Amino acid sequence: MSRFLRSNILIKTPAEIEQMQEAGAIAARALRLACEAVEPGISTQEVNDVAEAAIREASAVPTFLGYSGFPASICASINSEVVHGIPSKGVKLCFGDVVAIDVGATYKGWIGDNADTVAVGEITDDSQQLIDVTRKALYAGIAQCVPGNRLGDISHAIGKVGRAAGLGIIQQYVGHGVGKSLHEEPSIPNEGKAGKGPILKAGMVFALEPMFTLGIDDVVTRDDHWTVVTKDGSRSAQIEHTVAVTEEGPLILTKE
Repeated sequence: MSRFLRSNILIKTPAEIEQMQEAGAIAARALRLACEAVEPGISTQEVNDVAEAAIREASAVPTFLGYSGFPASICASINSEVVHGIPSKGVKLCFGDVVAIDVGATYKGWIGDNADTVAVGEITDDSQQLIDVTRKALYAGIAQCVPGNRLGDISHAIGKVGRAAGLGIIQQYVGHGVGKSLHEEPSIPNEGKAGKGPILKAGMVFALEPMFTLGIDDVVTRDDHWTVVTKDGSRSAQIEHTVAVTEEGPLILTKE
């Protein structure tokens, strides 16, 4: 069975990590299909429906649907929307937009959580750089997920990439542990000090999700109480994988 360390970070067994890989593969496929559906004129509700169908066809459950009252199966966050954008039939993607799609799937009690930010048609160079740097930062953080490192090494690696590119780094929303609950300990900021925090051990599983902007770090929440947007209206990107710390190195669980 999973067990807690003193730091309250759950340790998964190798068998449990294999089960999480199954959930991760389902979430990854649903995310890929949702991203492939993105085109000018499609509604975010239609993108939601593509992902939900893929999850249910795999005998899994959309993790986000009903979570703390969230009304949809994915988050679809457009341009200045950072996270938790609510899909809607009335919201259609436009040429030149960027959209962050966040998908979670629960299978046999375990959760896979992943996200990507994609272009709607052709986008500006700075928007493409935003996406590219956010992806680079994610993989820099993943590379630090090895036994013996500290949690702060992950945050430092992510933040270093973002700051070097001159991007804003969202402070209020962070990565997190994941397993049978969507949000487990620890919280993983997207900026931090190397060599600080709990020591990483094999069996820890994290959802790493850098969220960068083309402007400042500050955000506000819209009146729907969900959609988080950049305070200055600048564009944002979010990219995420669920990753296990193993003796062999980082293992990305959200892969088909």
